[in-house]
Amino acid sequence: MTVDTSVDPAFSICVYCGSRAGADAAFADTAARVGQWIGQRRGQLVYGGGRSGLMGVVADATLAAGGRVVGIIPRTLVEREHAHRGCTELHVVETMHERKRIMAERADAFLALPGGIGTFEEFFETWTWRQLGYHNKPLGLLNQQGYYDAMLRFIDHCVSSGFMDDSQMRLMSADDDWQRLLQMLVESAGFPLPTQVHAI
Repeated sequence: MTVDTSVDPAFSICVYCGSRAGADAAFADTAARVGQWIGQRRGQLVYGGGRSGLMGVVADATLAAGGRVVGIIPRTLVEREHAHRGCTELHVVETMHERKRIMAERADAFLALPGGIGTFEEFFETWTWRQLGYHNKPLGLLNQQGYYDAMLRFIDHCVSSGFMDDSQMRLMSADDDWQRLLQMLVESAGFPLPTQVHAI
């Protein structure tokens, strides 16, 4: 499907996820469903610009469903993460700091899918930025198949140990239902979802 680059997207959501596909095919299947959901609602995906792993899956699915895809990738990772040349916009930047800044600026909301240390770092930094008042955009963590159970238990431990509190916890939402989480994020960002979606 051809993406109409002249039409403003209905909303823009930044997705953090792995540059690997993971051991369970369900992770890639959900990433594809997330991308399809965004594209079918004329949304825009903002992500790290790679075409490998879950990153490539969510980007391809968004494009196939008619959505816009904005990829931002550091020059040093163009080969390692196989820069996605099919993005509606592909920005090659010099540093990770610049990558994350542009991703945050171009997004109305943030969603973390399963991933590795890069995904963790992006999620926690965006959460920290919200706590510090650098943005007030909704942030969600998809706990697919209990992937983030151990991390969430550790965060609860941080709260009980006095290094975090409930006010910080309320700045992000964790859910195991990707569709419910996406809908909440987009609506919390102030964008009503269409009652009908366009077919692929």
